[in-house]
Amino acid sequence: MSRTRRFLALTGLLLGVTALGVLADLDAPALGATPDGARITQMQTSPHYDAESGIFRNASPAFGMGMSGSGGTLLREYLADTPRRPTDALPEVAPDLTAPAPDGFRVTWLGHSTLLVELDGATILTDPQWSERASPFRHLGPRRFSPPPLPLADLPRVDAVVISHDHYDHLDRATVVALAERVPQWIVPLGVGAHLAKWGVPTERIVERDWWEGGTIGTTGVMLTAVPAQHFSGRGLTDRFATFWASWVVTGPRHRFFFSGDTGYHADFVTIAEKLGPFDLVALEVGAWNAAWESVHMGPEGALRAAEDLGGAPVLPIHWATFDLATHAWKWPIEELTARGAERGLTIVTPRLGGSVTMEDVIAVEPIVVSAGATPPLAEGATATSAVASEAAVDGATPAKATQATDVVPRARLRPRDPSDRWWEPLR
Repeated sequence: MSRTRRFLALTGLLLGVTALGVLADLDAPALGATPDGARITQMQTSPHYDAESGIFRNASPAFGMGMSGSGGTLLREYLADTPRRPTDALPEVAPDLTAPAPDGFRVTWLGHSTLLVELDGATILTDPQWSERASPFRHLGPRRFSPPPLPLADLPRVDAVVISHDHYDHLDRATVVALAERVPQWIVPLGVGAHLAKWGVPTERIVERDWWEGGTIGTTGVMLTAVPAQHFSGRGLTDRFATFWASWVVTGPRHRFFFSGDTGYHADFVTIAEKLGPFDLVALEVGAWNAAWESVHMGPEGALRAAEDLGGAPVLPIHWATFDLATHAWKWPIEELTARGAERGLTIVTPRLGGSVTMEDVIAVEPIVVSAGATPPLAEGATATSAVASEAAVDGATPAKATQATDVVPRARLRPRDPSDRWWEPLR
C-alpha cells in the first residue's frame, strides 16, 4: 500500500472512531419530539405556518439565515485569541426569595435567559436552564461559565414556566424532567409542547400559543401573551423552523414586564408597545451576537433600539455571561450596552447572578394615557382584571372595550431600586 493510501486509511479510521465517540456521547432523548396529530392541526391554524413545507416563517421578508460575512472571516474570529470565557469566577448572590416581592414585582436573574418573575401574585420561570451544557451531548457543547446561583431543589413555588423557543440554551431536557410534576402550567409557542410531552410533562399542563394569543396564569389574574419575535427553532439536523418561537408579555393589575427570549431587531416592537405597554421593565437579549446572524440576535445596539421602541423602560440584559455561543469577548455585550445606553438616556440594570431587580415609585407622579384596547387579548373563558382585552381576542373570546377613546391611568413612574453594579469590570 502506498504512503498516500495508508495516510487516507488512517485518516478515515480516526474520523470513524471520532464519529462513533460523538454518537456514544449523544443524549438521544434530548433531541425531543416532532409535532404530530392534533398538535399539527393546531399549528396549521397559524398564519405564520407554511403547511406545504411544514415550517414556521418570520414576519419580516428581510429575515435570512445566510452569513452576512465570509466563512473565512468567521473562522478567523473563532480562532482568534479572544477571552470568550471568563478566567475569574463570576460573582453571585444567593437569591433571597423568602420575603414578598416589594410592591408585588421582582425579577431575579438566574443566568442566561432564566428569570424568576414575581408579578402581582404570579410567579413565572422563563427559559429554565440548569444543566452544565447547552447541548444534546453529555460531554460536548457549550459549558456554563459558573453553576446556577440557585439550586433547582431550592426553587420556590412556580405558577408557570414560559419557553421562548426550543434551542438547547433555552429548553433543557434535564431541567424540564426535574420540574415536570412541580409546575402546574407550561406555556410555550406552537409545536414546542411535543418536546415537553415526550419528557414527561402532563399534556393537560401544556398550553401552546401563537403570536398575539394570551390568557391568564392559573387563577392569578395575571396575563401572559405571546408576541412576535424574529428567530428560528430546531434541535437536530432536519427540524429547523419545525416549531415556533415568541417573545412574551406579562401583565398584572399593577405591573407589566416584557421578555424577549431570542430575537433579532424587528419593526413589531413598536406594535407590542402600543398594544401591551407601558412596561415597568424589559428583559432583552444582548449576547451571542455576530454580524453573520444579526437577523436573529439583537446584540447591544439592537437591544437599545428595541428598548426605545418599547417605550424606554429600564433594561435587564439577558443571554450573556453564561455560555460561549459567539466569537466576541464574554464582557463585550455588557460593556457596549451600558456605554451606549448611557449616551441614549436609557437605564440599564445589571444585577449579579442571583440578584433581583425591584422597583420603587419616583416622587413625581404623572398620568399615563393608554389607548383604548391597548392591553393583552384574553383566552377563552379568561376573566378580565384591570387589564382590558385588546381587539385581537383569542379563541373567539369577545374583547372587553374601553368606554372612552382613551383611559387615563394614574400611575407613579417607576425606577429600579438597586443602582447598576458594574461587577464585571475587574474580572478577566
